[in-house]
Amino acid sequence: METIREPERNVPVIAETDICVLGGSCTGVFAGIRAARLGARVVLVEKQGRLGGCAVNSLVNVWHSLYDTEYRRQIIAGLTLETIDRLRKRDAVVQTDNNPSTAFIFNSEELAIELDELIIESGIKPYLHTAFAGPLAQDGELIAVAVENKSGRGAIKARMFVDATGDADLCHRIGLPTYVREHLQPPTACARFDGWKALDHTRIRALVREHGAEFALPLCFAWGADVPGSDIHMVAGTRIWGKNCADADDLTFAEMEGRRQVRAIADILRRHYPGAHLTLQALPSLIGIRETRHVRCLYRLSDADVLHGRRFEDAVANGSYRVDVHHQDRPGITLKYLDGTQVYSVADGSEPEIRRWREKTATNPTFYQIPLRSLIPEGSRNVIVAGRMLDAEAEAFAGVRVMVNMNQTGEAAGVAAFAALSGNQNIAESDAAVVRKLLSEGGSIVL
Repeated sequence: METIREPERNVPVIAETDICVLGGSCTGVFAGIRAARLGARVVLVEKQGRLGGCAVNSLVNVWHSLYDTEYRRQIIAGLTLETIDRLRKRDAVVQTDNNPSTAFIFNSEELAIELDELIIESGIKPYLHTAFAGPLAQDGELIAVAVENKSGRGAIKARMFVDATGDADLCHRIGLPTYVREHLQPPTACARFDGWKALDHTRIRALVREHGAEFALPLCFAWGADVPGSDIHMVAGTRIWGKNCADADDLTFAEMEGRRQVRAIADILRRHYPGAHLTLQALPSLIGIRETRHVRCLYRLSDADVLHGRRFEDAVANGSYRVDVHHQDRPGITLKYLDGTQVYSVADGSEPEIRRWREKTATNPTFYQIPLRSLIPEGSRNVIVAGRMLDAEAEAFAGVRVMVNMNQTGEAAGVAAFAALSGNQNIAESDAAVVRKLLSEGGSIVL
């Protein structure tokens, strides 16, 4: 490969802080807020113009249940619940009880503004439209990150860093161990339509199934959600196979292919559904990415840990969402439930395949946990991860990856970073008991 030498230059330090959070998804925002509420100075860097990640920029306006699988015991609270309560005051969220697929449907635009307000209230210094450009080390230790924005290139110095980039960009660039699975869960481009709610959804599925091949649409699992208080409907019906969105070329292809598939779905209905009057109202500014890189951490969450509801002494997050595998190597999805039931569904008109992944037992686990060790990279001194790059086996990841779970990893990362700084420790030396105590005092449910 041809190279061009970049001249050496001095980079101005634009901020010095205790904790720098890279990535402004809800996971990253919640990491920053929890650390700031404990007294840390926090800088948050986001490459887009809005906070909220998938919940805002990818249009995925659904959060799952805060209760166990039997809906008897609340297992999630913290900033997820606080944010829901704030949205309720604006009639911007609809709650569905006892539903394994959906618990809260919200207005993503209202959430974006709410996150702005939470950041301002917490005293965090945000940098929007600011891209992480690379790590800056001194004597082998990460001391700052270089960023690029409208003001040019600058450095943000910090004592601790939270990698909430989704793709483990910081960990990967500083040489901490990462890995990419052979079969990544594929990304989906969502879209918002006016006129969708008036159509018969069974007929929609049949038409897309019948005419999809004409438009090069892959067979996939489709779902959607109304935008509260409006006639707008969010549709998640696309799938891009064989691409790793941590790669620049693959990400570019996925973004454009996702938009092409959205238009293809609309064109099928406009052509073959008499009386359909669809208007495309919104496309995501970032495709909905399920999985890219993972970081090798002090503990890899196993499939058995999740499916059998293992408890951890250093647990920092709880979840009850089923294992939800969107396949890369075949159509459809596989759902595995903690009660031992398994369902495989394909959008080809066939009946779902229902069987058991384990024999029936007298009792079933009702939730699973994520340990703090699954967020601490091997060999890290001052970097902790938050979000979908955590260390987990494939099926374990397929359950824990949803937003209500990842939100908690953000809160835990922010608290752990603060605790390590307070104790003058490396991040790997964080006392899990202290982290859990601080999480509980801050409103999280620690079990």
